[in-house]
Amino acid sequence: MKKMRKFALTGLAAGVALAAMSSTAQAQEQWTMTTTWPDNLDLIQIDRHWAELVNKLAGDEVQIEFRAGGTLMPGTEVFDATETGSIEAAGDWPGYWAGRSPAFSPLATTTSLFNGVDYLNWIMEWGGWELYQEVYGQYNMVYLPYGITNNESGFRGGTPIESIADLDGKRLRLSGRDQGRVLEELGGSQVTLAGGEIYQAIERGVVDGAEFSTPGVDYKAGFSEVADYWSVPGWHQSASVFGVMINQDAWDALSEETQEKLKIAAEATMAWSLAWSERESTEGTVKFLEDGTEINQLSEEDLAEIQRITNDVIVQGACEDPMHAKVYHSMISYLEHYANWRDVSVPYNMSRVTDDLPSLEEIEACM
Repeated sequence: MKKMRKFALTGLAAGVALAAMSSTAQAQEQWTMTTTWPDNLDLIQIDRHWAELVNKLAGDEVQIEFRAGGTLMPGTEVFDATETGSIEAAGDWPGYWAGRSPAFSPLATTTSLFNGVDYLNWIMEWGGWELYQEVYGQYNMVYLPYGITNNESGFRGGTPIESIADLDGKRLRLSGRDQGRVLEELGGSQVTLAGGEIYQAIERGVVDGAEFSTPGVDYKAGFSEVADYWSVPGWHQSASVFGVMINQDAWDALSEETQEKLKIAAEATMAWSLAWSERESTEGTVKFLEDGTEINQLSEEDLAEIQRITNDVIVQGACEDPMHAKVYHSMISYLEHYANWRDVSVPYNMSRVTDDLPSLEEIEACM
């Protein structure tokens, strides 16, 4: 009898211990996360990579259920849903929200300015991370940049664009507030379309040409089937940043240790995304050429004119909005500071020309 009682007590203790272990193994927070990208656009891989890494690093503290774009709500609604707490997190491209604040535009991309490593440097060491927090913080969100791609493909369409003169009168699908302004100065007109609508728009002649993303993403979207011509380089988006919007209350519910794990996952994903997209871009370029796509390269003179117009557009935008000015002031200050090392290490250190940049003095005058 004593043995039976001892066995029962031992079994009870083991059960209590097992229950305690199970409760600590379960995630303390359950998050729903979606993105602006549907499953058929390869940029979703960046969002998915971060969510999976978080579940590995912090799965006993927070568990993310990731849903592809469009499965919970239209991609245009993820900002509001995250701000209000309807969902805890959403992957995005900041430029989609430039209508709310023009400062979102340079947080997403630049025209003829940053490359991918510039964004990495600026975010990690030159004050960029803090500016993402300041801009998104106005909307009850924390922001973790976790994706970087280098310059985008350029324009694709059924007619060649061999020089900036060929842009005159063209209707082109183009994302970004500042990018649209530069295009208008060059004589073209900006058409706004969701990524999933571009294929048919080119095919049916709704637009004369279109840009979307890097060659790897563009090829998987099927653009070689409808666009015979490809104008390079992608001056309109010299690099791009993607990240995750996190509802402030959901973020605050996490321990500092868990928050740090999410930041570490973002940094790791950012490094991976740059290498991943460069490999995808290389393989995509090879496939476009194999399919017979004709590449047209803009001249150095054309690119210098684009830079001149870009500089004017940046200063114009800075004088319209203080936060827009603050972001670009930080970016250009970085470029000027980094040039002390970059310029003396040419050609081995990303030999970006830094002698024709927007005027810091003119931007400061508007701040």
